Amino acid sequence: MERSKGGGPGETRGRPGLAQGRNPRLKSSVRSRVTAPRLVSTALREWDRLVGALETARRDPRRLGPWAVQVVRLAAKVVFVAVLPFLALVRVAVFLYQYEGWPTALALTGGIACTAAVVTAYGAWVWHRLTGQVRLALVGRRIALPFVVAYSIYALVYLSSANAKSDRVRAYYASLHPLLRVGLSTLIVFDRDAVITDLARRPEDYKTMGLPPNDGSLHLVQRDGYAHAADLRTGGRGFLRNRLVQLYLWGLGFSTLRHTGTSDHLHVELPVR
Repeated sequence: MERSKGGGPGETRGRPGLAQGRNPRLKSSVRSRVTAPRLVSTALREWDRLVGALETARRDPRRLGPWAVQVVRLAAKVVFVAVLPFLALVRVAVFLYQYEGWPTALALTGGIACTAAVVTAYGAWVWHRLTGQVRLALVGRRIALPFVVAYSIYALVYLSSANAKSDRVRAYYASLHPLLRVGLSTLIVFDRDAVITDLARRPEDYKTMGLPPNDGSLHLVQRDGYAHAADLRTGGRGFLRNRLVQLYLWGLGFSTLRHTGTSDHLHVELPVR
């Protein structure tokens, strides 16, 4: 009789064994999320391996190649130490000339002073490593300053025939602005195959080259008595090498432009104040 009273709740109370044995399973199967077993395959295992390797590399970047990282760091330090004196010489001089309005001679003197300070620091470090003493004044007065002055004079007056396209280019070297002469000389220190193809021009030279007259060209002698532009050979030197040369000259403070006038070349100039 109890069975006829209820259906639903009455049946649950009257037959506890049935309620405990069936209803929970039905409830769970209807209202609970069904989780499918994880698929195990070669693709999933490979994905897990790659993810794990990336996480390990993020935690410990040295595992990507410790020897390569050390070599790159050492090379960067060597390049910085080698380039810094020349950057100090030319970049400081160009800054003082272009932005501070200093005369050319005083601007170059300021660059020489900064370079002498850098070379003095290098020399003092070597002296300390060898003798255990620090002799800044001695190194600066007897080594650094004479060396920098001698190099600057050399850069101002000499251009090797191996770095000039023709004797005409060498003959015009003295008419190039002194800061450009020093800057190109420092480039030749690192790039012995650099070739200057053109320096100063006269107005009639444009007709000879088959070009229209250009009164605004910085290859012409400006009001300060110097030409403010030079051209460098780019043919047969490779894209990366030409880009590095352009980046170096830009770092010195010069304006650079790769263009094809009479031939493919890199145009370098020092703006006229």
